[in-house]
Amino acid sequence: MSIAKILWVDDEIESLQSQKLFLEQKGYEVITKTNGFDALEYVKSNYVDVVLMDESMPGISGLETLARIKAINRQLPIVLITKNETENLMDEAIGSQISDYLIKPVNPNQVWLSLKKLIDNKRLVAEKTTTSYQQNFRELFMALNDNPNHQEWMDIYKRLVHWELEMEKSDSPEMQEVFNTQKQEANTEFFKYVSKNYASWVNPKSSDSPIMSNHLFQFKVLPHAEPGTPLFFILIDNLRFDQWKAIEPIFAENFRILEEESFYSILPTATQYCRNAIFAGMMPVEIEKNFPDKWKNDEEDGGKNLYEEDFFRAQLKRLKKEHLKFSYHKIVNHQDGQQLVNNMHNLMQNDINVIVYNFVDMLSHARTEMEVLKELASDEISYRSITRSWFEHSPLNQALKKVADKGVKLVLATDHGSVRVKNPHKVIGDKQTTTNLRYKHGRNLNFEPKDVLAFKDPKEAGLPIPTINSSFIFAKEDGFLCYPNNYNHYVNYYRNTFQHGGVSLEEMIVPVIKMESK
Repeated sequence: MSIAKILWVDDEIESLQSQKLFLEQKGYEVITKTNGFDALEYVKSNYVDVVLMDESMPGISGLETLARIKAINRQLPIVLITKNETENLMDEAIGSQISDYLIKPVNPNQVWLSLKKLIDNKRLVAEKTTTSYQQNFRELFMALNDNPNHQEWMDIYKRLVHWELEMEKSDSPEMQEVFNTQKQEANTEFFKYVSKNYASWVNPKSSDSPIMSNHLFQFKVLPHAEPGTPLFFILIDNLRFDQWKAIEPIFAENFRILEEESFYSILPTATQYCRNAIFAGMMPVEIEKNFPDKWKNDEEDGGKNLYEEDFFRAQLKRLKKEHLKFSYHKIVNHQDGQQLVNNMHNLMQNDINVIVYNFVDMLSHARTEMEVLKELASDEISYRSITRSWFEHSPLNQALKKVADKGVKLVLATDHGSVRVKNPHKVIGDKQTTTNLRYKHGRNLNFEPKDVLAFKDPKEAGLPIPTINSSFIFAKEDGFLCYPNNYNHYVNYYRNTFQHGGVSLEEMIVPVIKMESK
C-alpha cells in the first residue's frame, strides 16, 4: 500500500513539529506550508491525499484558500482547523465542502483519526464488506438448498441484491467472482422452482401462490386507496429491484418509505403481457376472452398496450371500487413528462392517479440498438447508475416533488425486470415464430428442452393461443434464444445486453413500494 501524502497549511507550523512527527511515525508523508499562496502552488503541481488547513492565516484566509483549492481539484478532501466554532463560519465551511473540521488546540490522535477516516475509509469498508459477505455466503447457500417457497425466494433475492450493492464497495475481484457464481446458482435453482410451480400458480389448486401481476392492484394498491387522500400509483416500466435500491435515496428525501415488498411478474416477463395483466387484474388468456377486440398477440399489427385505462376501469368495477375517482397518464417522452409536471396540482382532486412511465423500458431496448447506450450501460453497476441519474433529473422526480408535502400516498411498482444475457441457445421455428430473445411462441418449435421452460398448451401458463398448435418457450437464467441463420452475428450483437421475457430472479421478482408524504 502506498504512503498517504498530507499537506498541512498553518502559519504557525513550527509549533506543530511534534504533531508532524507523530503522523510520520504512523506512516504518513507530511508536507508543510505556512500560507495559502504556497499551498495553492503546491496543489497545482503535486498529488496529495488530504489537506489540513488552518482557518485563520495572514494573506489569504483558510476559507479562501479552500475555495481556490476546490477550483483546482474538486475531489481533494480538506480538513479545516479552527479556533473559532461560530455557526456562521461552520455554515460557510460546510457549504465550501470541507470533509471534516477540528477545533484548536488539536491533539495528535484527533488529527490521526480524521485522516484515517478520510484515507482508510474506503479500504476499511471494502475489507468489512468482504468479511461480512464471507459470513453470509454460507447462510445464503443453506437458504438456497432448503427448498425455499415463493416468499423465501423473494427474501433470498432481496439479500442477493443487498450483497450485489455492497460488493460495489469491495475491491476484491475474487469475492466478486464468488458472489457472481452464487447469484448464478440461485438463478439455476429459481428456474427449477418456477418450472415446477408456475402452472399451479396460474390455475391455483391451493391458496399457496404468490401475488402476481394480475393481483397487484387488488392486494397491494387498492387497499391503500380511500376517498379524500390522493394515491399516486407510479409504474416505472422495466424496473428491477436493484434499480429501485439505486433510486430509493432520491425518493427518501421527500417521502417516508413504509413498506418495501416485491411480487412476481407473470410470464412472459414482457410489457404487453405483464402490464395488461396488472391493469385488467386478469391473466392474458382471460383478457382475450373478456376483451376480444382489445387483446393483440405478438404477431398482430398495432399497439399492444393501448387499453390499459379501459382495463383498469373494468377492474375497479369488478372489485366494486368504481366510486373511486381516477386519472391515467402514460409518459412516453420528455414532453409528456413536462405536461405531467404542469398538471400535478389538478391531480390532487382524484382518489387514484395512475402514472405509467416508460423511460427504463426505452433505455433497455435502446441499450441493444444504440452503441452509445451499450457504452453507458455495459454492466449491472452502470445500469443502476444510469437509472439513478435519469430519475434524479427526470420530469417524474420534479412532478412528485410538487406533491411531496401535500399529504399524499404513493405506491411505486413495475411490470417486469430484465437480465443481462450471456448464453445463446439455438431455436428453430417456422415463419410465424416470434422474434423475442427471451421467449418465443410458434408452431413446430425445435429447441433443447434443458434450455427453456416450455408450455405446449399456452392456457396452462394463462396465455392465449396465438395460432393452432402454438407453444410458448421461456429462456432460463442468462440465456437468449437465437435462430441458426446468421447465428454468430446475432450472438455477438446481443450478448451482454439487457433483455426480458424469460425466467430469472431479476425479471420475475420485482418491487412494489408503499410511501407517504413526510
